Amino acid sequence: MQKQVIEYGGEPVGIVVPDQDRLKFIAVKFHVIDLDERRFGSTDEVQVAIRDLVREKNTGTAAHV
Repeated sequence: MQKQVIEYGGEPVGIVVPDQDRLKFIAVKFHVIDLDERRFGSTDEVQVAIRDLVREKNTGTAAHV
């Protein structure tokens, strides 16, 4: 797998790159920076983490990662 652009709400928010049998997320938008350099098993896991993070931030309950 090569790098892949990750979108949220139709907007590119980062990329994933292969890293030690996982996918490392590289954030390019500030609202997902808390996920920067985290590793995931799939792009679906990245999407779920982004969705959860955005929801937490919108409700004011975001935890620092």
